Amino acid sequence: MPRLASYVVAALLAATPLLVSDANAQGNATPNQPAQPQPASAQATAETVAKVQAFYDGTTSFTSPFNQEFWVKSHNVRKKSKGKVTFAKPGKMAWDYEEPAGNRVVSDGTMLKVYEAANKQMFEQNIDKSQYPAALSFLTGTGKLSDSFTFVMYPGESMDFAGGSVLVGTPKKESSAYTKVLFYVDSSTSHIRRALIVDAQGNRNRFDFVEPKVNVQVDESTFKLVPPAGTQVIRP
Repeated sequence: MPRLASYVVAALLAATPLLVSDANAQGNATPNQPAQPQPASAQATAETVAKVQAFYDGTTSFTSPFNQEFWVKSHNVRKKSKGKVTFAKPGKMAWDYEEPAGNRVVSDGTMLKVYEAANKQMFEQNIDKSQYPAALSFLTGTGKLSDSFTFVMYPGESMDFAGGSVLVGTPKKESSAYTKVLFYVDSSTSHIRRALIVDAQGNRNRFDFVEPKVNVQVDESTFKLVPPAGTQVIRP
């Protein structure tokens, strides 16, 4: 699998220790006494999940510029990217990168394609064999958050996310692609403004959605990917 597929798509598929680590990094704890965020009640958590699900159930499309930061735990290396993402029902998505320029991740609802411009390689796989839908199916109208995850919710203030809350999801079906997915929810709109995906090695893939919009008209060509001549196509 090309590098882009391994660190973008696998993570897209895309805890207390995680939350404490994040709180320390944000300056919310002393060296000898780490802050311990207190979870919300099960009822409040369920209500927030239901509001988020209802919001996205009422949409036909989602589009936003995004900033991405992928942290490789073993080497303490951060890789930053940015671009624009578009989701449309049923089951369609497109990640168009400005940095690295020319990279694309596209699904037309049937086939997932990942193009890495620098290496002129395209990874191609049937969508039913990909692990990403469990994490993103609620955005594409093909799944429900509560079907995919068991959630614990924390106040946004304890996670440097004022004005919202953080849903920490543990996948109900074990996945090699991720062990936790954190959704940062804007309380006023029920928009998910940030997603943080954590894999079994402790690597973190964070996506911040800038000025997200829903129910905008999306051209079908957005979900088409025909690579340049000479591209090496890789299929599992």
